[in-house]
Amino acid sequence: MSESEEIIEPETLPLDGWHRARGARMVPFAGYEMPIQYEGILAEHEWTRSHAGLFDVSHMGQLEVSGEDATEALEALLPIDLSTLKPGRQRYSLLLDENGGVLDDLMVTNAGERFYLVVNGATKWDDIAHLREHLPDDITLNHLADDALLALQGPEAAEVLGQLGLEPANSGPRVADMAFMDAVEFGWNGVPLRVSRSGYTGEDGFEISVPADQAEALAEALCAQPEVKPIGLGARDSLRLEAGLPLYGHDLSPGTSPVEAGLTFGINKRRRSEGGFPGAERIQRELAEGTKRHWVGLALEGRMAAREGADVYAGDDKVGTVTSGGFSPTLGHPIAMAYVDAAHAGEGTALELEVRGKRLPARVVPTPFVPHRYHRKGAAK
Repeated sequence: MSESEEIIEPETLPLDGWHRARGARMVPFAGYEMPIQYEGILAEHEWTRSHAGLFDVSHMGQLEVSGEDATEALEALLPIDLSTLKPGRQRYSLLLDENGGVLDDLMVTNAGERFYLVVNGATKWDDIAHLREHLPDDITLNHLADDALLALQGPEAAEVLGQLGLEPANSGPRVADMAFMDAVEFGWNGVPLRVSRSGYTGEDGFEISVPADQAEALAEALCAQPEVKPIGLGARDSLRLEAGLPLYGHDLSPGTSPVEAGLTFGINKRRRSEGGFPGAERIQRELAEGTKRHWVGLALEGRMAAREGADVYAGDDKVGTVTSGGFSPTLGHPIAMAYVDAAHAGEGTALELEVRGKRLPARVVPTPFVPHRYHRKGAAK
């Protein structure tokens, strides 16, 4: 390292001291010191599947886009049909480059007179720069840097959050009446909260945006309930892997298109036909003609897990690369996700993964590996 090179220290989360006081092991991730585990990844994974886990995802970027023509401005950058996104609803979308490569995946909420975006922590500064460069001057982009973001996930999350006594603003629904992808503003002891019924574990749950100086009070109130424990990044990754959800920087990158990644649900019907977003020509062509490779789920035999970067073989031919992998606590065997050549992507195809010089038998299986338990509309009580 030269003398001119600068050592960039990881930033600290608003709850950094709270995590350490609870015994969290902290590791650098996405430019922050993050809690990777408290009592152990397996125990935290199983607790979230059975009760409610509290995750600190404050490293993620929270943005607001507003202005008279904000809808048109965002549609020029995202392949989303905002005309079908009603106020108080949230949807998955993608930030694409001119070649149709994925710059980031994100959540968009119609918050009435503005749009609220949640982007990945590792890419948020690039996302902000990209948006500021391409949004018209009369569109306002605010980085909500003073807000923390907590995720309460698991089958008891709704009951726990309902017990806090949140009061909906603007005559919105109560916590118990929210369905998957609903987004509501609440007041809690005078503190404004933005709450969406969403998350990245495959479980029912909520993401809660709270002013950073009130995050510890909210975390304490939640963890004071016996159904809730703080959960680290390790279990978040094993849960999202079982849920078959891609992680940016691993399963998604500028080198991948949404079509080969199986994310065409993030490109609404009108936008697929009309285009008008970065990379539309490639994506429309791939939708019509197919892609040379597909992102697939893989179930492995034995106990040894294949990690990111492992080569995938069909006989002597390398046909793909693992992008995420690990042991599934719920299923009791290793699972992985990989890009493989289209000819070997069919369900049930037998393949091999090379790990530490050994070939591990695997077969292509549908995702999610573990069924999602989202609280869909129509199931709300």
